[in-house]
Amino acid sequence: MRHKKVQYLTENDEEFVNLLVQIGTKKNVAKVLVFLANAKKATQRMIERGADLRQSEVSLAISRMKERGWVAETQAPSERKGRPNKQYRLAIPISRILSTLEQAAREQVDRQLGAVDRIRAFA
Repeated sequence: MRHKKVQYLTENDEEFVNLLVQIGTKKNVAKVLVFLANAKKATQRMIERGADLRQSEVSLAISRMKERGWVAETQAPSERKGRPNKQYRLAIPISRILSTLEQAAREQVDRQLGAVDRIRAFA
């Protein structure tokens, strides 16, 4: 029997996830992002366990993060026969990702305030 240490999201990590969700990040993307920020690199299975997500949820979150250039994928050597495991890591520092999210949130607020100004013009 093999024993592996499994990383899980802490209460602070969950709070970080909730804050990311509040500014418009999808919950599953936020969980994977926070997990990878702490783990440095992980297999899909490690992310599933640690972030408490299903395989399909992790796959979709990873795909969205790859599209944005946030995640890099490498082949991990496998101890068993079959398909090699993929390992994921953040492709850019978390600080740059947060800056991107901040900019998007500010743009959203600016659009909403512009709409409020236009609404006031009708009153």
